[in-house]
Parts: sequence; structure tokens; C-alpha cells
Amino acid sequence: MNLFLSKIKPFIIITILGVFFSSCVSNKKIAYFQYDEIDQAKVSNVYKTVFKPDDLLQITISSDDLEAVKPFNLPAVAFAVTTNSVVGQAQQLTYLIDSNGEIDFPIFGKLKIGGLTREETIQLLKNKLAPDYVKNPTVNIRIANFKITVQGDVAKPGTYNIPNERVTILDAIGLAGDLNISAKRDNIMVIREEGDLKKEYLVNLLSKKIYTSPVFYLQQNDVIYVEHNYARIQSASSNSNTTLFISLTGLIITIVSLLTR
Repeated sequence: MNLFLSKIKPFIIITILGVFFSSCVSNKKIAYFQYDEIDQAKVSNVYKTVFKPDDLLQITISSDDLEAVKPFNLPAVAFAVTTNSVVGQAQQLTYLIDSNGEIDFPIFGKLKIGGLTREETIQLLKNKLAPDYVKNPTVNIRIANFKITVQGDVAKPGTYNIPNERVTILDAIGLAGDLNISAKRDNIMVIREEGDLKKEYLVNLLSKKIYTSPVFYLQQNDVIYVEHNYARIQSASSNSNTTLFISLTGLIITIVSLLTR
């Protein structure tokens, strides 16, 4: 009996220690911005919006001559069928960029703006407006349906509308309630539409080099995917086996306790 106990006790101790240490998570695997230094020469706070198909744009033309800009600021209204009168409050008309990268703009017709930045589009419109239609025009453009999506091992996965268009990957993670403790922080994927292609970028939140990443500032329709770490995957795939293992361990401990009385 004593020989049996001397053999079984090391097994019990190892089992208990294994369960304990498997539940511990190293701080080095979860703390952000641990490694590297920030290369200030490569850090840029300049953010450029590039217009893409399916962007819904609000374009406002302003000038001292209010009559001159009226044709370019058409209101979006709804009419009652019976009275042929306006229903509700008139709102600024929006322009959807089609699959060819074009919008149908008043007076000018089809304009190719897909692939242009906001600044390039504003200059394009100013060149067409002045001086024949509007003198000294001011052009304001805003994306009405700017959104990003965060999926994977975060607290609140989902799609988020961004009102001001300037959003970093850290902002997006914050909107999603931060990464779960089981998330893999050194291999986060950002999927971006570039022309007709979808391009994948990998981001390491443990490194300060994230500030110089081309996806630090997100663009409309970017998708962030946060991968589960190895322990989480193993836990999900072997949950039933773990429960059985713990039950057997408890049974062994009970038997040993009875034998040693």
C-alpha cells in the first residue's frame, strides 16, 4: 500500500500544478506596446481619405452668391402622393459612388472620383465650378456611411459607424470593448479594399512599431480580425476531455484520501 501511495502522489502533485500553471497568463503576452522604440521620423499624423465604390458622400458647395450654388446643393425630399407636397424636413442630397467609381453630380453629370483623395476631389470640383458657375467656391465633402468592422476575440464584435472618418486601429479596438484576455495580440489582421483587391496587413500590438503601420489609421470598410490564442483554441477543442480529466483527478484524490486513513 505504501508503495502504491509513493507512486501515485507525484502524479497528483504534477496534475494539480499543471492545472494551476495552465490557468496563468504571462503579462508579456497581454500588455500592449512592450517592445521596440517609436521611430518619430516615420510617425505621421496626416490622414488621407481615399474614396471608393459604395461610399455615400455628402457634398456641400458654398459661396457668397447663394443663388449660384443652389443648383449644386439639391435637397433630398419625399412627396405625398395625394397632395404632391413635401413630407418631412428636406435634407442634403447624398451621392453614391458606383462600381465604376463615378457619381452623378448636378450640371456636370458623371464625375470619376473613385480612387481620389478628399483634397483631389475638392480641387476637381473647384476647377469645374469656377469661374463659370460659382466664384470662389468652398467645397466640403463627408462620407455619410463610413464604417469599420471588428471581429474575433474581442468583448463586443460588430460593425461601427464612424462620424468623423478619422479612426485608428486602437480606437476601433476600444469601440469593441478591448481584446479579451484570450486574444492573440501579436498577429491581428486588418483586411482592406484596395482597388479591386482585398489586401491583408498584420499588426503586432505588443510592439510600438504599430504607430508606423500603414493601417494605424483605418479606412472605410476596413475589417479587423483578432485571432484566439493557442490556449483558447485548445480549451475549446478539448473542453469535454478537460472536464473528464478533472473528474478523474478528483476521484483519484478521494481514493487516496480513503486509503491513507
